[in-house]
Amino acid sequence: MDQSAEQARQLDSLASAPPPPDSPFGAFGIPGMSGFAGLPPQPSPPEPRPILELEGEEYEDELDALSDWVDDFLVRVYGAEVTTAAPWCEQWQEHADVVAWLHALWLAYQQHKDPEAGLSGLFVWHRDFLTHAMATVRAAGGPLSACMTDPDRPAHRLLPGPPPSSRTTAETAESKENGAPGQGAG
Repeated sequence: MDQSAEQARQLDSLASAPPPPDSPFGAFGIPGMSGFAGLPPQPSPPEPRPILELEGEEYEDELDALSDWVDDFLVRVYGAEVTTAAPWCEQWQEHADVVAWLHALWLAYQQHKDPEAGLSGLFVWHRDFLTHAMATVRAAGGPLSACMTDPDRPAHRLLPGPPPSSRTTAETAESKENGAPGQGAG
């Protein structure tokens, strides 16, 4: 156990230690190994976070950028016809599950249109992401099924979701009895 713990500490140390400035691996694009041949270290891109984990202004900024992409590109190009089999909602930003799906689709789009994705990057995005996400979001019984099913009659309605589990309900009741804020819940 002690040896395993020591190995874990060494791995953590190696993972967080900056590479030596004369590292021979920088030219090969190995993360954290730049600095070879006088090349400046490359900053690592920020880790993408699911939009529903963001709060406040950070959430609003991300939702604004997502809305621009959805309204100006996605719906215009891939929106197809609005029918009972493929509903849409002009207020899709109020459907949390739709926001989550479209945000994930947008992140995948950004990754697959990058030159590093290669010539087939956008084909992969269409095949593996676009088709599935749009089919789920616009399914006849999906999250937008109570919204617009005819372009001549715009509609928006949030359908109720399932109630919290009995465990969550019990934890919330117990927290209220003890005067503590609720745990979990949704």
